[in-house]
Amino acid sequence: MSVVVKEIQTSGMNCPMPLLKAKQALNSINSGQQIKVIATDRGSWRDFSVFAERSGHILVKAVEDEGVYSYWLEKK
Repeated sequence: MSVVVKEIQTSGMNCPMPLLKAKQALNSINSGQQIKVIATDRGSWRDFSVFAERSGHILVKAVEDEGVYSYWLEKK
């Protein structure tokens, strides 16, 4: 089971910053490792699923709780 090796806080940032921060973090970890991204941008909900689909990375989990979005991405 993969474990989160980096947590990226992007609350208050608007598109495309949460996704750019996630890409940077994924570039700095090894295949099979995970990052967790915390965002408040509503558009990130769609952005992260599309990004995972197109990039080949795995969107392990996505959770929304009172306007705070958390994403767990695994690097392929």
